[in-house]
Amino acid sequence: MAHHAQNSRTSQDFQGSLDSQGSRADAQAGGLSLRGIHVPLITPFTAGGGVAADALEALAHQVLEEGAGGIVALGTTAEAASLDAAERDLVTGVCARVCRERGAVLTVGAGAGGTRAAEEDLGRLARWPEARAALVAVPSFVRPGAAGVLAHFTRLAAASPVPLVVYHIPYRTGQQLDAEALRALGELPGVAGVKYANGAIDQETVALMGDLPDGFAVLAGDDAFTSPMLALGAAGGILASAHLATARYAELAAAWREGDAVRARELGHRLAALAAALFREPNPAVVKGVLHAQGRIPTADVRLPLLPAGRRSVAEAVDRLAAL
Repeated sequence: MAHHAQNSRTSQDFQGSLDSQGSRADAQAGGLSLRGIHVPLITPFTAGGGVAADALEALAHQVLEEGAGGIVALGTTAEAASLDAAERDLVTGVCARVCRERGAVLTVGAGAGGTRAAEEDLGRLARWPEARAALVAVPSFVRPGAAGVLAHFTRLAAASPVPLVVYHIPYRTGQQLDAEALRALGELPGVAGVKYANGAIDQETVALMGDLPDGFAVLAGDDAFTSPMLALGAAGGILASAHLATARYAELAAAWREGDAVRARELGHRLAALAAALFREPNPAVVKGVLHAQGRIPTADVRLPLLPAGRRSVAEAVDRLAAL
């Protein structure tokens, strides 16, 4: 597809390439489309420390109203590791209800470091027919190698009740995968896409985006690199920053899809500055701080081992948001 060669092509050719990428992303099993911006929702907490379900429901409705194509429950941004089983079920149930009402795509974070445990976790998603995909991280810490990762996802894809989105985030998992390895994952039946959080845009990124398997959607996962990933042909993004300025992120995706590179570059730079401010401290502390300042969640609390964001970080993010 060679999206990286766009400078030598006409705007019509550029538009055609993006539309082609989008049509491939739309061709997932069961009509699943992963195009656009998906928001990995935070888990808001009450002053008493419980899950603020009403605030979560309101957030889900707000981001979808502002142009998000879907939401992700129980991602890293949701502090899923700090939630007990009942809380995870509560969060999933709230998000499922909102997506059912709005006809939106619901992706649910699932999986585990061990393959058998990951199979069991994925099996639980059958309880929520609204779940359209599962976000499953590459096994962390054990570093099984590319062949082991492929075998792991082969098993999971065969057992899962929904298509998988591979979460490739090597600076958390310790497992780097090159373009060839990601391409092999994308060719597996039952794998719909990848949340690509490589920590950089490098030669492997360009190689992957230039030769994608049919029906394999690449979703930007590093918020600061969203615009260049969309320029290379990403179908969309799973972006914590899109809790804020949701409509602007949707506008950015549309601008690249429509071939409006001038508008996309300008907006992309401004959103990258917002993302940098929101990730000044460990995610989702600053996002929660801003949402609380806006009155959208009852507290800015996070659970240990995370700590609440400092006032300076929150103030900087609020300023960046206002500048949009």
